[in-house]
Amino acid sequence: MYKITTRSKRAEKQFYQFLDYNVSEKLELLKQNPRGVLGAHKLKGKLRGKWSCWFGRNIRMIYEIDDENKEIIVVAVGSHKIYR
Repeated sequence: MYKITTRSKRAEKQFYQFLDYNVSEKLELLKQNPRGVLGAHKLKGKLRGKWSCWFGRNIRMIYEIDDENKEIIVVAVGSHKIYR
C-alpha cells in the first residue's frame, strides 16, 4: 500500500482543504492502486510524468507516483483550474 505525501506547503494546504468532502474512502482506494481507480490517468504536455484522478463533483488531484518508496506525492488539488 502506498502512503500519501506532499512536497510543498501549497499542495499540503490544498490537500487538507479538500479532505472535508468525504474523500477518505476514495483515498484508501487510491493508496491501494494509484493507477487503476478514480479515473486515474497519465497527464500530457507540461504535466507529463504526473497523474490525475477525480474525487467527485469538481475535485481533481494531480500527483506523482514513487514506486520505489511506495509514495503518492500530491502536487495540486482543486477544480479543473489546477491543470493550467
